[in-house]
Amino acid sequence: LPPRTSPRPRRSALVVASTSERLNVVLVGAECAPFSKTGGLGDVMASLPKALVRRGHRVMSVIPMYNHYDECGEPCARVSINVMGQAVDVDYFHVHRDGVDLVFVSHSCFYEVAGDIYQGGTMGVAWRGALLSQAGIEAVWHVPCGGVPFGDESLLYVANDWHTALLPVYLRAFYQEHMQLGYARSVLIVHNIAHQGRSAPDDVRRLGLPDHHTGAFYLDDPVGGPCMNIMKAGIEYATKVIAVSPSYAWEIQTDEGGWGLAPTLRNDPHKISGIVNGMDFNEWSPEHDTFLQSDGFQNYNTDLQGLWTGKQACKAALQRQLGLPEDPYACMIGFVGRLDEQKGIDLVLNSEEFLMNQHIQMVFLGTGRPDLQDKLYDMQQRNSDKVRAWIGFSNQTAHRITAASDIILMPSRYEPCGLNQLYAMHYGAVPVVHAVGGLRDTVRHFDGYNEGTGFTFERAEADKLQWSLGQALHCFHEHRDSFMQVALRGMHQDLGWDHAAYLYEQKLLEAKYAH
Repeated sequence: LPPRTSPRPRRSALVVASTSERLNVVLVGAECAPFSKTGGLGDVMASLPKALVRRGHRVMSVIPMYNHYDECGEPCARVSINVMGQAVDVDYFHVHRDGVDLVFVSHSCFYEVAGDIYQGGTMGVAWRGALLSQAGIEAVWHVPCGGVPFGDESLLYVANDWHTALLPVYLRAFYQEHMQLGYARSVLIVHNIAHQGRSAPDDVRRLGLPDHHTGAFYLDDPVGGPCMNIMKAGIEYATKVIAVSPSYAWEIQTDEGGWGLAPTLRNDPHKISGIVNGMDFNEWSPEHDTFLQSDGFQNYNTDLQGLWTGKQACKAALQRQLGLPEDPYACMIGFVGRLDEQKGIDLVLNSEEFLMNQHIQMVFLGTGRPDLQDKLYDMQQRNSDKVRAWIGFSNQTAHRITAASDIILMPSRYEPCGLNQLYAMHYGAVPVVHAVGGLRDTVRHFDGYNEGTGFTFERAEADKLQWSLGQALHCFHEHRDSFMQVALRGMHQDLGWDHAAYLYEQKLLEAKYAH
């Protein structure tokens, strides 16, 4: 297993730029909150650029225009690009927000998938990704951000996941081999290596690349068989590869966690690193959360008195809202996430007998596999005084469950980074997690004596979950002072984006000077 990283101490002042070098950073991604979001990628594209701006860098985010957003106004530029052998005209729209130059790429292919941005099969997504990647590369010349285009000095492109993993390849094949953007470098952030852009081997011909670049796409996977693999090529061509946590960077280099790409990553391990995502305090803060300002919920401070009074008030309000008995002594356990095997919900279902013999209440929020949804409903029917299952998603309810819960459960089989454990700790909910990926990096197991911030278990098995959760419940019921200190240590960590931005800055500087 990889070495654990220690929880970050809270920083009292805003991190400011400590480097004398001002970089021009262009992030390209298929989604960006609040305009489009299906997962953690949307949060990273929204928050990392702002944090890099606070460190003194000039930052552009290039994202698809899935709808016409009112603040965008009229297009500021148009460019014609060749996408897989087809001449395509795209419009650029520009908005300057929070110091970041948001550049929207407008084309009918994006409007057509507004309701499901990853629909259309591998080659459909690849075509849109190819368009977005090339538009992102070209944007530094065509979009007059503040009247002055970025240009190509100190230029770093940051691609995200396989959807834009063609960017490092196109940068070299279409530009640098033609004496353009010679000093630009590319970085690929891996949010989830399980999604790779696999297709039939012959589909590589459709990418429009010279023959000497097509070999990087070929993968002969012992499990999946021969295929074209866009993520593989992006990894090989990128100057640096950053996974969304140090432990995930280690896991994807193992045969068990690399989903066929571990040998590719191990070929050049020095260019692989991991950085834990941060959380956005403007949206997630128990002191200012607008979802806690009605229906009996309340905001609370991050000290002991604030945590105690706020948690009790929010717990009682959630119990009333969901029709659970108002029991201040019951340990409220929350689960917020997709209902599938990756998130470990089956481990929870298989632990029903153990759970229902404890003095607890459980609240689930999520959607996913129909059979798992049905099993959750059945569990609620059998235990109506202890269990509530909210099938679907509600941002308000997610915030309220986090504020009301004493424990947040995350038994994920794999978790590249994870954000819910960060939200939980900041709201004083103690995480019980499977020690993988970002969960291993951000939650330190409490053994009764150390400075732990939660409870962990090492294998994704129901009895291991029960062991860890049993420790947490014993601490909650029999040693409440210790439990509250665990919660407070979690609240007082530096979980924001400023520290993560500093680490990204170091990797971007390394990439700039790489050969």
